Amino acid sequence: MYVTSLGLYQLFLNGKKVSTDLFTPGWTSYNKRTQYQTYDVTSMLQAKNSLAAIVGDGWYRGNIGWSSQNGYYGSKIALLAQLQITYTDGTTELIGTDDSWKATTGPIRFSDIYNGETYDARKEMPGWSTAGFNDSNWEKAAVASHSKENLVAPQGSVVKAVEEIKPVKLITTPKGETVFDMGQNMVGWVRLKVKGKAGDQVTLKFAEVLDKEGNFYTANLRSAKCTDVYILKGEGEEVYEPHFTFHGFRFVMVEGFPAQPSLDQITGVVIHSDMNPTGSFSCSEPLINQLQHNIQWGQKGNFLDVPTDCPQRDERLGWTGDAQVFSMTAAFNFDVAPFYTKWMRDVAADQLPNGLVPHVIPDVLKGGGGSTAWADASVIVPWTTYLVYGDKRILEVQYPSMKAWVNYMKDRAGDKLLWLGDTHYGDWLAFASNRSDYTGATTEKDLIATAYYSYSAGLLAKVAAIIGQTEDAKTYAQLSENIKKAFVKDFVTSTGRLVSHTQTAYSVALAFDLLPEDLVPKAAAFLAADVKKMGHLTTGFVGTPLLCKTLSAHGYDDLAFMLLNRKNYPSWLYPVTQGATTIWERWDGQKPDGSFQDVGMNSFNHYAYGAIGEWLYHYVAGMDIDAKQPGYKHILFAPHPGGGLTNASAEFHSMYGKIKSAWKMEGTELVYDIVVPANTTATVTLPVASADVLTMNGQALPASVKSTVKAAGKGSSLQVGSGSYQFRYPVK
Repeated sequence: MYVTSLGLYQLFLNGKKVSTDLFTPGWTSYNKRTQYQTYDVTSMLQAKNSLAAIVGDGWYRGNIGWSSQNGYYGSKIALLAQLQITYTDGTTELIGTDDSWKATTGPIRFSDIYNGETYDARKEMPGWSTAGFNDSNWEKAAVASHSKENLVAPQGSVVKAVEEIKPVKLITTPKGETVFDMGQNMVGWVRLKVKGKAGDQVTLKFAEVLDKEGNFYTANLRSAKCTDVYILKGEGEEVYEPHFTFHGFRFVMVEGFPAQPSLDQITGVVIHSDMNPTGSFSCSEPLINQLQHNIQWGQKGNFLDVPTDCPQRDERLGWTGDAQVFSMTAAFNFDVAPFYTKWMRDVAADQLPNGLVPHVIPDVLKGGGGSTAWADASVIVPWTTYLVYGDKRILEVQYPSMKAWVNYMKDRAGDKLLWLGDTHYGDWLAFASNRSDYTGATTEKDLIATAYYSYSAGLLAKVAAIIGQTEDAKTYAQLSENIKKAFVKDFVTSTGRLVSHTQTAYSVALAFDLLPEDLVPKAAAFLAADVKKMGHLTTGFVGTPLLCKTLSAHGYDDLAFMLLNRKNYPSWLYPVTQGATTIWERWDGQKPDGSFQDVGMNSFNHYAYGAIGEWLYHYVAGMDIDAKQPGYKHILFAPHPGGGLTNASAEFHSMYGKIKSAWKMEGTELVYDIVVPANTTATVTLPVASADVLTMNGQALPASVKSTVKAAGKGSSLQVGSGSYQFRYPVK
């Protein structure tokens, strides 16, 4: 069976769904790329067969964006299906969608991704998708004329119902509302079990938080109604799940329940793209472990066929900036190679001829794009995917798109090599203050734009070299170097101070290697001094992913750990202390007094600030990628105890097998366990000046390993092959 739709479909053969896949055919730039699915339905065939489908609006025709915009891709939904049969005698037959099909409306009275579903069970038609059903009063289906040139085989991870959650509490709010607490901010819907009379109407409403009085709170959902309505048929226990909508929620309010509800009458169904979990991190601090939990659940809730910014309000769009800053963390948590491969094809499809990359992909905002750090996802996400999985095909396929974006920046910057004056999001949602002597951490957008121009040009040069574009490699490497010189001349003083004296500015300049060697320690000192002075981070979406990495890379581990361990606003752990189970959009989405940030932009499931995960895995636990041998072919192990932690552990299931990096303090010794999978090698760097104090697997270093020992900063490095190793060494 080959099947696709304009809209979303559920396909049935002889009364049964052909697949558990959800939200098929997926969300792509439909007018340029429409996916189809393929299913083996041999075991479902009978002597007499019935092929049937439900088709809903979905992203294709439903509400999308935040300006009451619907029908973005088209005004009519449609189904395209083809059953290809090969008989035992070798003959074949094709049965497809044509003018012999019939259509009608059924119990789904309303369906919309933002606003929910209304289902009237009294209008059900038992047996409607089976061969014996009488469809004499159905209408003849109209045959639509659409090009099939845009049909593509799927490359991403299909959406599935991945797990189920039981509510933990049934609440009666001060307003008298009946509310289920699922205990976890999740994405999906609830399965409802209910008994009542025909015509009874149960309304389910969804919210992420309760307000400070303990009442149901939906103001931050903006215009999204996020409401499912079920009208009973009155035939014993009835079970209902919606079809083409999803909600981001922890709390479920029920209205019109025929009797007093109980905890067992709803079940949370968690949905997301079916990505294999690959990475884990844990440590001795429970709050940090909850942060890791929140990072992973933020990803699960927002990786729903496209990497959305948020899953609950009237938005849920594939914002490029969020995806870019989180890409490495995402690739640690889950296998995102198929997911990013599919999404990057849509980046290229929606990219303008002049190279401009829209703000969201698929692009449904009707214009707007070219923002630095956002559009750079077109370069950085393929590069990240290559580093993690070692497959250069994504670089080869995306190279024209990557090159077009860098050339767009080149056109905008001109001969001065400074990208000045254009509209950008900048360090989005950076720390702000109402204090008269400190107005907030404002980093010049021109500085960020020029920095990313150099960084993406440099990455493009590396990509060009990898895929054999030798001349391009030379051209863009030189371009990146020339931009660095222009950056220093325009944005950096002779003392290493930047014109924007912010944590983000210094983090970007240092992380992107924009400064001459003699100014690097001076700029790092300015960064450290600001962190020390403020006592907290002041960064937004651009600076936050780079902040702790940069501090640690320049010898300021103490400050990086201070930022990690901070529990007051602004910090990563502040939302955890407030009961968060996902990452917030704003540092102070919910204030200590229980009040909320501005309702216009206050998601409680927004993964961008979860990019701290990359530093936790790579630096704190000590497991990193060697860019010269990507895909973890050669692994870099270097544990970094600190921050009062007594242990930290990370595991990652690579293309070669499980990798482990785990350290713990035992008295005056540090014990470090690693696993190096088959067909890989590793460099292990430990903070010991002399290898003589090291033991490996309970004994002195064997000669074969000791011969590889080299000085590495204030420590020593050594080389090992595949296997499991335990190192011990004394610590002060």
